[in-house]
Amino acid sequence: MEAAAGTIPLNVKLKAYLTFSKFRLSSSVILSALSGYLFAGGADGMEIFYLMFGGLLVTAASNGGNQIWERDLDKLMKRTAKRPLPMGYMHIVEAYILVIGMLAGGLCMLYQLNFYSALLGLSAFLSYVFVYTPMKRISPWAVFVGAFPGAIPPMLGAIAYTGEFGLLPGVLFFVQFIWQFPHFWAIAWVAFDDYKDGGFRLLPSKHGKSKNSAFQICAYSLALIPFTLLPWFLNWTGTVSMVVATVLGTWFFLYSYRLFLSCDDADARKLMFASFIYLPVIQFVYVFDKVPDALPV
Repeated sequence: MEAAAGTIPLNVKLKAYLTFSKFRLSSSVILSALSGYLFAGGADGMEIFYLMFGGLLVTAASNGGNQIWERDLDKLMKRTAKRPLPMGYMHIVEAYILVIGMLAGGLCMLYQLNFYSALLGLSAFLSYVFVYTPMKRISPWAVFVGAFPGAIPPMLGAIAYTGEFGLLPGVLFFVQFIWQFPHFWAIAWVAFDDYKDGGFRLLPSKHGKSKNSAFQICAYSLALIPFTLLPWFLNWTGTVSMVVATVLGTWFFLYSYRLFLSCDDADARKLMFASFIYLPVIQFVYVFDKVPDALPV
């Protein structure tokens, strides 16, 4: 039931703003950007401030833009029905103002770092809101499209320090790019019925929760192992990262293999939670185990 205009308490309004921006998700995204910045060699406090808060605002604007686009569809799904727009806690004009304000503020902060950082932030926003979001109801290829803006944060963090594209930002990008497939497909598996109510087709197989979908999740989980070993192979990190990437990658793959054997929602949920742990651990192991003199920056 929608809230009546002018009767929304301040605490509810503030909570609505946090929900609209997906504050917790936005915070996790900027940790990836921070790991990329630190791994590339950055250590300036003001640059970290611009990167963290600029990235937070651009990510929040992207999440808000997604909710504007899907405001009518969100009413159809249990997991999204209580978002601010479907509930009437936020007017559509207010939502547009928030998105524009957060995007402008975030891009200005990223521009303080360098032009390419701002360009990457804008590219992530545009591709997420205007390509990935509408494509979600058309084709499961939306996951592939969405993996591009989703993999930008660590690359943006590295470029915030280096000021240029190169091998190091590219490697960080592809690690997160490959990770997103098992991560998001696990979420799509768990929320399959809810997504179906909203008209979204996100699992890779046309049969939905099937052996085919589970096999592709398994394949991408396996591919993560050599990708996460790239920094060690290139002599950018030491033995610790090699051991952690191998052990953690095997552990993550085994979760996906269990899903392949069972095709059970419980195993998909375990894989989903494992993916939340996997990425930040890998990224910050890179930071703590890097070989500074070997980095190509």
